[in-house]
Amino acid sequence: MPNKKIITISLDEKVLKSIEKRANKNMLSVQQQIEDIIRRSCVMSKTNSAPKEKLDDPLISIFSRRKHNLKKKK
Repeated sequence: MPNKKIITISLDEKVLKSIEKRANKNMLSVQQQIEDIIRRSCVMSKTNSAPKEKLDDPLISIFSRRKHNLKKKK
């Protein structure tokens, strides 16, 4: 197992209860669940790096929607 560093975080009581509930559902400890959430977040941030559109006006990107794999209904 790789070396681990200890990090202290403070969580809101509601967030902690939500994580505890999720950990119980996944049969993990709270610490393992938090590690899993962070790991998945890091993996997704690497794979979801879609190329950004080059637009003349930055407001266009704010008020327009990008079409992502939209399937037409039959």
